Amino acid sequence: MRGYDRVLRIGWTLADLEGASSPDADHLGRALLLRGAS
Repeated sequence: MRGYDRVLRIGWTLADLEGASSPDADHLGRALLLRGAS
């Protein structure tokens, strides 16, 4: 569950940086890619 929470947190951060009100599938997909890179 911890990995899921981290992906969501990264997705929310990406959405915030783009000015979106909430993360969409694109934000979460990019979050998964970024999470896998670390």
